[in-house]
Amino acid sequence: MTTVDITTVPAPWGAEPYTEALRAGRGPLFLRRTDGWLLPLEVERWCAGPDPADLTVLDRCHGSVLDIGCGPGRLVAALAARGRMSLGIDVSPAAVAHTLRSGGSALVRSVFEPLPREGSWDTALLMDGNIGIDGDPPALLSRMAGVVGPAGSLIVEAAPAGMGVDLDERVHVRVDNGRGDGGGSDGAGFAAAAFPWARVGSRALLGHAGAAGWSPAEQWTADGRTFVALRRTAVLGR
Repeated sequence: MTTVDITTVPAPWGAEPYTEALRAGRGPLFLRRTDGWLLPLEVERWCAGPDPADLTVLDRCHGSVLDIGCGPGRLVAALAARGRMSLGIDVSPAAVAHTLRSGGSALVRSVFEPLPREGSWDTALLMDGNIGIDGDPPALLSRMAGVVGPAGSLIVEAAPAGMGVDLDERVHVRVDNGRGDGGGSDGAGFAAAAFPWARVGSRALLGHAGAAGWSPAEQWTADGRTFVALRRTAVLGR
């Protein structure tokens, strides 16, 4: 039997086919659940400039902006073009390199690692399903309460309304190219590792947010996408 040292298996967002898709600027690319269900990832939209729905988010950003899971950096680059102090973080080196080429600032960093200006960001973003990072929205929202400043805001993209406002799904997924060639090999024969992910509707999101020290400020939809703006509560934990 052949064994593989787990330390040699690439991290999910650092392996192919994700880096291939970013390099090409297009999919197909999916998150595949263990039951075979596929969630399409909108690589073409991520690699393009901000669309009208994105602009509704950018217009609501104030002060310094941190984009968590910035991907190829369309929002960070657009904020920089507006003269706004902004930074993207992503665990994918390919995504960060794309952001830098686009004119944005970015670091290879997990949101659960120490961050620059921690505790003083004016606005933080969790777009494109990134509320699902690490498969634990309550933990992520609690972490974000320590990232922004006391008067800071957090803008979250929830699951589309058509999926249900009460959707609160925790799953394990793999990055998959949909071509039936193993669901994401890094080119050296290692299958991309499964990792925890979540999908949250707007009502479920507000429930988790309240428990994590956030108050709802605004909710809106644009081009079928759902966004929720949150503010830090005056006194956390009360």
